[in-house]
Amino acid sequence: MVQTRRHFMGALGTGLLTTSLTTAKASDPERKKRLAVVTTLWNYHSHAWHMAERFLVGYPREGKWHRPPLEVVSAYVDQRPKNDLSGKRAEEFGFRVYPTVAEALCCGGEQLAVDAVLLIGEHGDYPQNEIGQKLYPRYELFQQIVEVFRRDDRTTPIFNDKHLSWSFEHAKEMVDTARTMGFPLLAGSSLPVTWRMPAIDLPYGAEVDEALCLAHGATDHYDFHALEALQSFVERRRGGETGVRWVQALRGDAVWKALDAGNWASGGCDRSLFEACLARSHTLRQPASYSHRHPTPEQMREWVKDPIAYRFEYLDGLKATMLLMNGLTSDFLVAARVRGAAEPLSTRFHLPPDPNVAYSIGLMSQAEKMFVTGKAPYPVERTLLTSGLVQAGLQSLADGQVRRDTPHLAVRYEAPAASFFLQS
Repeated sequence: MVQTRRHFMGALGTGLLTTSLTTAKASDPERKKRLAVVTTLWNYHSHAWHMAERFLVGYPREGKWHRPPLEVVSAYVDQRPKNDLSGKRAEEFGFRVYPTVAEALCCGGEQLAVDAVLLIGEHGDYPQNEIGQKLYPRYELFQQIVEVFRRDDRTTPIFNDKHLSWSFEHAKEMVDTARTMGFPLLAGSSLPVTWRMPAIDLPYGAEVDEALCLAHGATDHYDFHALEALQSFVERRRGGETGVRWVQALRGDAVWKALDAGNWASGGCDRSLFEACLARSHTLRQPASYSHRHPTPEQMREWVKDPIAYRFEYLDGLKATMLLMNGLTSDFLVAARVRGAAEPLSTRFHLPPDPNVAYSIGLMSQAEKMFVTGKAPYPVERTLLTSGLVQAGLQSLADGQVRRDTPHLAVRYEAPAASFFLQS
């Protein structure tokens, strides 16, 4: 729902500001909120296909087909190749694809005409920088949205898919802009809000000494998902989030040496955390004819051709490792050493085996919640920190796997006590 900056500042001065936004027409409380989709690409299996279409056709929730109280009224699609689906969806569902972001937000008129914006800067033909980051224009699209807000002195909630930006400076500016202008901003991965097996979270306020995430996939894409999963777990620790002091990326033989070291002090990680993750995997690689056998070190080295690790230490002393081990598992697995517990606490972040409606419902249900209530369910600072961690890890790899101090990642926030992962 739209909110004026003038109203925001006035309410702030009188102490009356609330995080919920009122309906535009008090006489029409059942009116669907109007949603604009701003995306880089809308084709089969793209993130717009996963996410925007949840607001066109709904999604299953708790044994029922849920239809969000939002109506997609406009879209901007940055790249529209031959397999583009946005035109077909616009024709079927009665919205228009506009040539600019501003026109999409104004529905072809002169003023902001939507109540929420779904920003999806993922997929498409964009350049890559020298450290391997794909330069998706999330920041640039965000800036075009904000230009309309500033011009009209009105704002709406924005959901930003995945990283805030490939640049931490741009990501921080996005968060700061939302705070200054007073609109809700939510971002991130589907991993923190998908199902978990077992369905557990870190006890709120627990003291944690070390944590590890074992995952798969390419850097600049799946390292982000792995870090979001890990961060959503450890951010609940005692004292809240404090940010990260340093990051060091390892690759190839250096990863195996770190695992062989068996503990943090020797340059590795707590081996029991790695073992706990292996024991949670549903896709653990097996020798021919075996059903579920613990792989030997020799087998892991044979199967995993290019292991990558990010080792990093938080400002409060928590140690953490993120491992990408393609060929060993296709899961996202997290384990943590909770002070006073005899065994690690561990879980599997479950995604459906095929990209279908269930793949995105956890994340889009949280976006929907923010669009309807005007309040982000969890802090966007989580994704600010993970965006910076990806950049720092890739920079460390590009610099020869050196340790990089990260004073800019002193991102502090307090996670909510509630857990938002799917449990039904």
